[in-house]
Amino acid sequence: MERSHDWHGDALDLSAYLERIGLSGDRAGEHAPTLDTLRALQRAHVTAIPFENLEIILGRSIPLDLPSLQDKLVRRRRGGYCYEHAILFAAALERLGFGVVGLHGRVTLGATSPRPATHALLHVTVPGLDGAWLCDVGFGSGPLEPLELKDGLEADQDGWRFRLERRTAELDTGLWTLHQLDPEGWIDRHTFTVHPQYLIDYVVGSHFVATSPRSPFTTRPFAQRFTGSEHHVLDGLTWTTTLPDGSRSVQELKPDQVPDVLDDVFDISLSPDDRDRLRS
Repeated sequence: MERSHDWHGDALDLSAYLERIGLSGDRAGEHAPTLDTLRALQRAHVTAIPFENLEIILGRSIPLDLPSLQDKLVRRRRGGYCYEHAILFAAALERLGFGVVGLHGRVTLGATSPRPATHALLHVTVPGLDGAWLCDVGFGSGPLEPLELKDGLEADQDGWRFRLERRTAELDTGLWTLHQLDPEGWIDRHTFTVHPQYLIDYVVGSHFVATSPRSPFTTRPFAQRFTGSEHHVLDGLTWTTTLPDGSRSVQELKPDQVPDVLDDVFDISLSPDDRDRLRS
């Protein structure tokens, strides 16, 4: 019988996944479920696998089963958006012995009206340790390492700064907000609760993101590459590079430049046919 939270970690090609994110060792025993391992895994994952919505723009669906995710993000060395990242990372953590529960967030970025819950996050526990950690591997801009779920926690990760706050919302529920520091000050990045979400919830959220005309990902190419020292964003034809101190450069591309920039900067290599379709 399938467990309520079953990320199918036993079906993960752990060796291939670890090679994809640049970590040595191909057996679970070489990566014991410790806090240090969790930190190393998240840092490796977010800096190795880019964020991208290109399948949507190319007219293809986004399957969330583990074999499809392994084929795309691991074997073909492509990227994905939050649901793809979270499910793959959850499978790896489950395989290594961590406790993993899915969460849903609402991307706010300063918005005052409610937005749909369409951002996948993970609530992670470490055997033998009290507390829980937020693993947000699919936003495209960090955090580099897990954030312990503590009200008022602030973290400086290689110059990128984050803060967690908890308040009481409707029906006395606990509402968490993840803030990120930018040149204008702290901005609320997304809110979330610790209400468990299951794979089927992610399938529903992903369908909206991939198909709705109200989704920002159905209108133009969008990709991110977070190296730890730089954050690259391709939004349509606009390529922005941001450094930890908030300084940034912006370059407007021509359509025929996009495939090469995706390859050279974002580490996203497309087939010749897909490259031609993005140029048009």
